[in-house]
Amino acid sequence: MKFGQQLRSSIIREYQWHYIDYDGLKADLKRASGPLVASSDPTKPPRREWTEDDESRFVSKLEAELDKVHAKQQVKAMEISRRIAVSEREVQDVVGRLQDRGPGQEGPSEEEFMLLEEDLSDIIADVHDLAKFVQVNYTGFYKIIKKHDKMTGWRLKPVFDTRLKAKPFYKENYDASVVRLSKLYDLVRTRGNPAKGDTAAGASQGSFIRHTTKYWVHPDNVTELKLIILKHLPVLVFNPSKEFETQDTAITSVYFDNPDTWELYEGRLKKNEGAEAIRLRWYGGMQTETIFVERKTHREDWTGEKSVKARFSLKEKNVNAYLRGELLPKAIFEKARKEGKKSAKAIDEDERLAREIQYSILKRGYKPVCRSFYHRTAFQLPADARVRISLDTELTMIREDNLDGVRRSGDNWRRMDIGIDYPFSQLPPGDIVRFPYAILEVKLQTQLGQEPPEWVRQLTSSHLVEAVPKFSKFIHGVATLFPTRIHLLPYWMPQMDVDIRKPPTHDFGIKRTEQSATTSISDDDDEEEEEDSDMEQEKTTPPREGETSAAAAAAAAGARNGRALPAGADIEDQTIDRPTAPGPGDGTYLYDSDDEDLSDSDRLAEARRVGPWAYYTTLASTKARAAGRTTLHVLKWLVPRPRSTPMPRNARLESLLGTGEIQTRRFKAPRGKRIHVPVRVEPKVYFAAERTFLGWLEYSIYISTIAVTLLNFGSRAKDETSSSSISVSLSHRKVSFIAAAAFTVLAILSLMYAVVVYLYRSQAIRERRVARYYDKWGPSALCFALLVAVGLNFGLEGRKRGVW
Repeated sequence: MKFGQQLRSSIIREYQWHYIDYDGLKADLKRASGPLVASSDPTKPPRREWTEDDESRFVSKLEAELDKVHAKQQVKAMEISRRIAVSEREVQDVVGRLQDRGPGQEGPSEEEFMLLEEDLSDIIADVHDLAKFVQVNYTGFYKIIKKHDKMTGWRLKPVFDTRLKAKPFYKENYDASVVRLSKLYDLVRTRGNPAKGDTAAGASQGSFIRHTTKYWVHPDNVTELKLIILKHLPVLVFNPSKEFETQDTAITSVYFDNPDTWELYEGRLKKNEGAEAIRLRWYGGMQTETIFVERKTHREDWTGEKSVKARFSLKEKNVNAYLRGELLPKAIFEKARKEGKKSAKAIDEDERLAREIQYSILKRGYKPVCRSFYHRTAFQLPADARVRISLDTELTMIREDNLDGVRRSGDNWRRMDIGIDYPFSQLPPGDIVRFPYAILEVKLQTQLGQEPPEWVRQLTSSHLVEAVPKFSKFIHGVATLFPTRIHLLPYWMPQMDVDIRKPPTHDFGIKRTEQSATTSISDDDDEEEEEDSDMEQEKTTPPREGETSAAAAAAAAGARNGRALPAGADIEDQTIDRPTAPGPGDGTYLYDSDDEDLSDSDRLAEARRVGPWAYYTTLASTKARAAGRTTLHVLKWLVPRPRSTPMPRNARLESLLGTGEIQTRRFKAPRGKRIHVPVRVEPKVYFAAERTFLGWLEYSIYISTIAVTLLNFGSRAKDETSSSSISVSLSHRKVSFIAAAAFTVLAILSLMYAVVVYLYRSQAIRERRVARYYDKWGPSALCFALLVAVGLNFGLEGRKRGVW
């Protein structure tokens, strides 16, 4: 969809006079006043040159549009802040009256709570609308500036970046509003009785088991997703007694591995039974004293166990001594035993874990290799882990090693030249990778056979998320930060070049009690200029602080990932331009390039306006392509081949993928690397391969038995015949021998084929390769060979008996 059309279709009535005048700015670009200049393309008419007066006129109008958008954003943001403050006072008043009522006194009515809930829902819708307003306007400025630079040849983007920083309407952070709204909505939803419990980070999380699914979320959808979730689950605030700060949501982890063998990376990537990941994690800034030492262990489903994360806490000043083996686990927990705050059993388990991790680090040579940083917004009822949803934004991977001679962390367990100052613009491009999406984790603890809540199922099947099973920050960080050392890549790496935004598939999202009508600022739907038809898909998410200084880092990160940036590509925030892969349905993504592919009729109409020669040339090429497509379809229909049976699509599949045709894409790994696709291997897989092999042996034995029977019976028949009559011909005596030989060769070939296939499948299963485990030709070849052997025996025997 063109951006101009998308803008007109998404306008909210309240903001309709405050959007960027995209059509007016686009029309202004076509009103150049300079002398005529011949076009390099002979099929296009000459155009007027863009002059300094034209540039001044355009910049003045662009400045006016920026002032208009910025003023509206500031006014609306202050209005929302005031409305939240008023709602806080009203909710506290109602809840206070509920808690202070005496015996026999009536508390607040249900109607009061319903009115408060409607008011909060309206504020949530306002935050959602403002976020969409900011996003679409930033997209409009980004696109019109790029169109200006391309059409006029004047470079406006570097100058206008400074103006945007002076009026940063796109840098509004809604996290504080989300936390405040979540607390109020939870109070009203529970009628003044919110769930209570221990919410301290790491305070009560020792060893726990969850069923986790992971999704990617495009930055355009992050705010909307948060607002949807807070209406069902409150934001998990670790310290409710203090004012919310951005650093409260920061989480940093340092991952360990052996830089020579990368055994932890490969084990986690291949999902080997018992594969481990060892990391040191802390919450908040670098001044945090408590460090959590964690070990994640993968368990296969067939073992009957679940993957487990176990951890214990350690003081930051003791980390280096612990990793070097100078501080023993017994000394770490000596103080805890004396204080008696934890049970002796829990302390023993922590001590055993500390001993095992320390032994693995010293024995196997594990060292810090990669750091992950992100801001986490967690949604969960306190002390209730049945449903926990976390959203990680600003995900960044940073090198921690000293492999290439650069002293990053030195002898310390972590590097100290950075903290939580995202986007870490002080780091060189080779040390950092900024992940372009947010990570949504849905963690459920449900009983056997119990379904997750309906709203969770709707959320995970909506257009707001993209499922990426088994995604790992550790695996992605190592794969992207060490491109020359890692040759086995995770399966999601090719998907990084695909735009994950999708059109809405079902009615799900933020709604008002009375929906705000959308309107259109213009009914004019002009076609864009043809010279813009090659504009690629752009990143249109508003950047955060420090994005410009990180442009070179993002560009280098994209080059390391094997994605060469197009000439003149714009870097915005942590994301590079991601051109979509060619294929049907590419135009369904939001904010796609301004031009669409012309149909044959449009192309002919355009050629008719150019001239007769262009028209007849275009007509001939159009007819030739149509004839070629028809011929190809006919040949495909005539060639005999297996054809799939069309199956009706169920309602769940339609809700996930829509009613259109499902397209698949084939991805190819970069040169010298392989894409690893997870393969589930259970003991029954080995037994199935053995049963198949034994089945082939069984049929081979049957065939060989037939051959032996024919051979032995034919020899006795020939001896009896020779004593009674000498007139039997040589060909008749060889009938049984020829038939027996045919069955013998068939039995030997089937035995050899069964052995080769069994050895191939066994090796593929052991190596967890995505091999072809089904047999496409073997059974068909066996049936055909049996038909030939039986036919040969029948024909020779009939000739012997004189039937023909």
